[in-house]
Amino acid sequence: MITAQDINQLRQRTGAGMMDCKQALTAAGGDFEQAIDILRKKGQKVSASRADRTTTEGIVLTKTDTTHSYGVMLALSCETDFVAKNETFRQLGQAILEASFIHKPTTLTELLDLSTAGGLSVQEEITELVGKIGEKVTVSAYTTLSCETVVPYIHVGDRLGVLVGLKGSYGSPKVIEAGKNVAMQIAAMNPLAVDKDSVSVEIVNRELAVAQEQARNEGKPDSMLDKISQGRLDKFFKENTLLHQPFVKNNNLSIAKYLESVSPGLTVVAFERVSVAGV
Repeated sequence: MITAQDINQLRQRTGAGMMDCKQALTAAGGDFEQAIDILRKKGQKVSASRADRTTTEGIVLTKTDTTHSYGVMLALSCETDFVAKNETFRQLGQAILEASFIHKPTTLTELLDLSTAGGLSVQEEITELVGKIGEKVTVSAYTTLSCETVVPYIHVGDRLGVLVGLKGSYGSPKVIEAGKNVAMQIAAMNPLAVDKDSVSVEIVNRELAVAQEQARNEGKPDSMLDKISQGRLDKFFKENTLLHQPFVKNNNLSIAKYLESVSPGLTVVAFERVSVAGV
């Protein structure tokens, strides 16, 4: 059964009209991703967000080593903005960050078992804080990045963070500055992958199918469908893969060309983006 809550949720994710959302969900048997595809194939301007919405409030923290070759990033989440701004909550986040930076756990489970400077495990520290504030607290994301040069960035409000991995030039001040500019781009544009070669075959096939169906619905001849869908796939890559995106500070340059202008051979090989809900 399709509920009003389901319809409203799809509307918030896509920006499509209420009736369109209801019809798409009904046709998809309640499957949200399929319903989004149905809306897109009908030509709806869908703005489905890939942002992490598993938490409501919290902070993101990052740290890199002195050589700028290794970075760690985590999100500590809570229920209210009041707690997110609390100094005790922030101190716990910093303590967890330091423990993860020292011990380099490979999974979130390993992170929760680490001992902090206070002698308790990370999970025990969290449990203790929950007992004091009466609100759920959790490490909702944890990731690391190793590269020739790793540049961290925390967006205003501490609700979104980025780690960028660069290669082609050691971490000089101009490379670090370029990395920060790229990190800001990632924070703002939320690219799907580094470049088109990093996009999965499943996503490529899905985009081609959507583009072909759109073209067919627009009355384009069958002989032109492959060419049109390939053109729309190229546009998808330009909008959704980092190195192909226009540089937000200079739209005449792609990110790839911007980095090349900073230092020949400089490029992005990996990035991590972590946020709390609504970012």
